[in-house]
Amino acid sequence: MGDKYSIGIDFGTLSARAILINNRTGEEILSSVYGYQDGVIEKYLNSPKIKLPLDYALQNPLDYKDAVIALLKDLTSNSGLNPSDIISIGLDFTACTVMAVDEKMTPLCVNCKFSGNPHSWVKLWKHHGAQEEADRINKVAIERNEKFLKYYGNTSSSEWMLAKILETYRKAPEVYQAATRFVEAGDWVVWLLTGEETTSTCMAGYKAFWNAETGYPSAEYLEAVEPGFSSVLGKLTSRVSMVGSRAGGLTEKMAAATGLIKGTSVAVAMIDAHSPMPLFASAGGNILLMSMGTSSCHILLSKKEILAGGICGVVRDGVIPGYYGYEAGQAAVGDIYDWFITNLASNDCYQEASKRNISPFAVMDEKAANLEPGKSGLIALDWWNGNRSMLNNSNLSGMIVGLTLNSSQEELYRAIIEATAYGTRNIIEAMENQGIQIDHIYACGGLSRKSALVMQIFADVIGREIATAAIEQTTAFGAAMYGMIAAGKSRGGYDSFGEMGRLLQIKKGAIFRPNKKNHKIYNELFAFYQKLADHFGIYNKDIMESLKKMRTKRYAERKN
Repeated sequence: MGDKYSIGIDFGTLSARAILINNRTGEEILSSVYGYQDGVIEKYLNSPKIKLPLDYALQNPLDYKDAVIALLKDLTSNSGLNPSDIISIGLDFTACTVMAVDEKMTPLCVNCKFSGNPHSWVKLWKHHGAQEEADRINKVAIERNEKFLKYYGNTSSSEWMLAKILETYRKAPEVYQAATRFVEAGDWVVWLLTGEETTSTCMAGYKAFWNAETGYPSAEYLEAVEPGFSSVLGKLTSRVSMVGSRAGGLTEKMAAATGLIKGTSVAVAMIDAHSPMPLFASAGGNILLMSMGTSSCHILLSKKEILAGGICGVVRDGVIPGYYGYEAGQAAVGDIYDWFITNLASNDCYQEASKRNISPFAVMDEKAANLEPGKSGLIALDWWNGNRSMLNNSNLSGMIVGLTLNSSQEELYRAIIEATAYGTRNIIEAMENQGIQIDHIYACGGLSRKSALVMQIFADVIGREIATAAIEQTTAFGAAMYGMIAAGKSRGGYDSFGEMGRLLQIKKGAIFRPNKKNHKIYNELFAFYQKLADHFGIYNKDIMESLKKMRTKRYAERKN
């Protein structure tokens, strides 16, 4: 039997990326990118044109269908391979990204009856319209001493599945009633490919409060949250499969559309930030993987279960079978840098970038790199899109303290980068203070490759060595690895993650080691960050929450 190949597809916020991998060598044969036509729908539904409330982030599911067909067709037709040698497809998706579908798994938003209702559209991971619902879910769980909440840091996020569905139940009951299922977008794509409805221990475990022993939260609890809401249990996917499992084979229809053969193995969907972990798992347990992009997600593998406060979840077999996977994260990282460059970078910055044929980010990185920690007198809170860990409150907002008439744009830019590093350090220290051991820190994602300044500041702030991956598309590569496991050794894949990890070990890229002098200064600044975070995030959070209510009200009153 000659070499066999697998495809990994990473569905991101604005585009999907796919790579074709040699299963034996790990060599990347080909890659392809597909940008979503509608992108993120945040201000208006285009057809009909309807103004959306603040904090809404919707998508068109047909973008996903177009993407998966185009990507698979591109890789198959341009690889020069016999389609029968491409044995598996694995995919990951931003999560929780949830859609309402009918009995035929058709998204309700494509039905003209519901197309004008925002709640019939896909609610993207960063849709934060359900904070009130998240607060209700949390409040009732605490009052009833629900055990499931302990696995999620004793809190609930507006980004997760039940909060988003409850929002639909409250604000669009007609959509809720018409929905046969509420599914993760990644699971819907798997259904498109295979005709099989299933979810993974990863998707269900981290985003839907599912537990292998107890299942979803009880009907009694859900009724206490909202009368009649227990009906949601009949609208959630009941088949929960182990990560790396085979969801099914490619259907005849999708085989014809993509050029692959019928029956090609398709793995159950993974969450995007969790997907790269098989690349790093060969290093053993107690690995913290920072997936750094638009937002950040911190995934930790451990043999121990510790029900720590403030984390986003701990799930056995949620990432790699046999390990407890811990999740924490920041709701905005790269998004904040992008906000700064888009809104605050000077014309001089853009002109220099154009003249040198580099990005404005690169120009600003160079300017900020020349600054010493603490010299600006600035410190920021990284809550531009709310706080995920450790407070799980999307009503919180960002701030910069210490501004003067002498503050420069590069000082503001560096303060924002430092703030995101403080947020990560806060997560790491909270984990370790609660007994969760961290032996190695790796970073992947676009930011880990694009900005040496960002990575060095993170190393200096945290005070730990951070290794990056040599592979560019780590997320899509990881998805392909789950596909190899789903196919199995007999078909040209692998039967275990251990076997695969020994053969396809990660090649380290750049390694960032902390500057001792800078770390000492950042220790002082981090103490200020913690004081600000406690003040505005815990003891006086009503300030930011009241400002957001005022902003939301004024926005709703505007005609355009």
